[in-house]
Amino acid sequence: MDLGMQGWRAVVTGGSKGIGLAAARALAAEGCSLLLVARDPATLDAAASTLRGEYQVAVQTLPADLSREEEVQRLADAVGELDLLVNNAGAIPPGTLQQVENDRWRQAWDLKVFGFISLTRALYPRMAARGRGVIVNVIGAAGEKFPTAYIAGASGNAALMAFTRALGRGSHKDGLRVVGINPGPVATDRQTMLARHWAETTLGDAERWQEMFQDMPFARPAHPAEIGDAIAFLASPRSGYTSGTVLTIDGGG
Repeated sequence: MDLGMQGWRAVVTGGSKGIGLAAARALAAEGCSLLLVARDPATLDAAASTLRGEYQVAVQTLPADLSREEEVQRLADAVGELDLLVNNAGAIPPGTLQQVENDRWRQAWDLKVFGFISLTRALYPRMAARGRGVIVNVIGAAGEKFPTAYIAGASGNAALMAFTRALGRGSHKDGLRVVGINPGPVATDRQTMLARHWAETTLGDAERWQEMFQDMPFARPAHPAEIGDAIAFLASPRSGYTSGTVLTIDGGG
């Protein structure tokens, strides 16, 4: 399906692996040029080289730590004209209220919660000045399911869901759309880390982590491409009347 995105300019944060790379791949397949952002330069370069080879599109990279406001501003200054922002960078640790220490909680929110908000604040006026553009926030299903053992993530994701809906409710006045995606479990390195944590917590053995998938819908987590393709569709003109909403992709679980 031609999504009508040929020639678009897209920024994907956390774009070197996992869901971010899957989104970048789906966008590259539609003819978008890309700016990939992540912390590790080597991983970024490898992802960009792969995408250039597969899709013959322009792919730039910018290593940055988006938990730092000066890095957010450095990225904003480097972007230029922009059609699509995919906020995806960030990982909040598992744990109960007492297990996640204050400093770790704040560090995670600086990247995932305030990183999304700060980058959106920096780029929204530029997109609004053009009278068009899309922002997709990749959030997480814990923001609506509230697992006690992932309380920092549940709270942060719920905040980003509200942010997405509040901004998207009025962004049409500027010609912009703002949408969110709440993935459930996705087969990424982070999902393996979480599965190991839960296996250690519930079974007493982190090496039994694959057993954590048995009760999931379809007995598996989502494939990254299943999330990446949804990001591309929601961002595209094919979904041009969708704003201020959050799509949950969790297999029905």
